[in-house]
Amino acid sequence: MNRNLISRSSSTRLLSPLALIVLTGLGLSVASAQTSSQSPPANSATATSGSGQYYFEFRSRQSWDYGHTFVVFGRVGEPPSKKNVAGLSPKGDDPRMWVMGHYVPVPSDTGWTDGDLEDKYTTSRYRVLVSKEQYDRTVAYIRQLQAKSTTWSVELYNCNAFVADIAHFMGLQAPSSTWIYPKVFVTNMRKINTGHPEAANELVSENVKEMSNPTRDGRAMINAGLIRPDSAPAGSASPPHVTIGAVRVSNRPASSASGSQNSP
Repeated sequence: MNRNLISRSSSTRLLSPLALIVLTGLGLSVASAQTSSQSPPANSATATSGSGQYYFEFRSRQSWDYGHTFVVFGRVGEPPSKKNVAGLSPKGDDPRMWVMGHYVPVPSDTGWTDGDLEDKYTTSRYRVLVSKEQYDRTVAYIRQLQAKSTTWSVELYNCNAFVADIAHFMGLQAPSSTWIYPKVFVTNMRKINTGHPEAANELVSENVKEMSNPTRDGRAMINAGLIRPDSAPAGSASPPHVTIGAVRVSNRPASSASGSQNSP
């Protein structure tokens, strides 16, 4: 395990919002981010649609406790760099920023976070091939979205909502809720855009199933001794915790989250 990755994980760089698993009507206790050293599961294999020499790949990856959703883009055959990653996360290395974001909007980062380009942490992915013209147009939109997405909030605008905006701009469908696990979000997006419309009705059941997945975050690896105890945040005896109580099922469409963020 990369020491730098552990350090950034415990400082919220690997975090993304989904403490409110609203589709199930349940609360979720979340801790500081911690990735798993497991190889990605079989369903993280790339599924591709579209045609062209450029791509946008929607990804989810492991982190402690619910994961992170982001997009990687570039030219086919060329390894992506940090500048080819876009996603929404709390700003900086202070765990308190992530904790606060479960209650009020906090300043955000919109680019690469530690672990994004390491396949061993990937849990799901969906690649779309596009022409050079489509690529340039979408990258320009992403840069505009990054510039105006100045806050991160579990409830109002999270990493799933950020990625959903990119998908919608490209003419793709996105899951009906952004308050779900990143792995479920990306897997469902892949299915509904590749000839599996029934997947839209499986969102709730798949999210409930993911809640009981023992390897969806780093806890199983810690218990197995595969992650060192010193991965806890510096100066902290244990990772910071946020406990979210019972919440109601929301009838708001997914776009309402981004609408709240983008309104003047």
